[in-house]
Amino acid sequence: MKAATGPDVSKSPSRIAGMFDAIAAHYDLLNHLLSAGIDKRWRRLAIRSLRLTGRERVLDLCTGTADLAIAARMAMPRAARVIGIDFAGAMLQVGREKLRRAEMDEAVALVRGDASRIPLVDRSVDAVTIGFGIRNVENTAAACREMARVLKPGGTIAILEFAIPRMPIVRAAYLAYFNHVLPRIGRIVSRHNAAYGYLPASVGAFASPDEFVTILRNAGFTSISASPLTFGIVFLYTASRA
Repeated sequence: MKAATGPDVSKSPSRIAGMFDAIAAHYDLLNHLLSAGIDKRWRRLAIRSLRLTGRERVLDLCTGTADLAIAARMAMPRAARVIGIDFAGAMLQVGREKLRRAEMDEAVALVRGDASRIPLVDRSVDAVTIGFGIRNVENTAAACREMARVLKPGGTIAILEFAIPRMPIVRAAYLAYFNHVLPRIGRIVSRHNAAYGYLPASVGAFASPDEFVTILRNAGFTSISASPLTFGIVFLYTASRA
């Protein structure tokens, strides 16, 4: 008998882009529904950690539908300019519509591109953000090196990513929700079987907080912090470029 296999967590750019394009129309609804709206608070905390002054040029990598890019422009003080990069075209189109409705399309530019080969020149941005996208990059270390390359000296990063909680009770409840409830709701709403099996499985396959801190350090970042949010189901990683 052939052994049962779990969801496919391979991360070729074409596979991940196609998967997210397929769920783009329902992505924001499911994000807010499945997180009970807490995702908005996580994004505000990430932007607050940058300590913006109103003059910064911010890169939002793996921008998706541009929620974190929009948060950077809604902050007080806010980013002067935001560039959002993602390789999923349909996700970017949803983001452009949101920017148009919010009258932010002149201050936020969305560009199709790969996090492992950022289409920006060296030392051209003041800060980099990623909201729940770094685990979907095929080569995490290469993306971190690219972030360091495009950041100005002294520039900062803020990365939000899911993690497996360490507290036993929270961990058990989280895994039950993430592995059983979330995929079922996602499949019903989005009508896409693979995406909402991949999403929880990709969290378990991603680097642990300690491992990701090491990846950032090896990419040249300093003053690295990994702060657990909401009982450790999410981590906010912050760091500076030397």
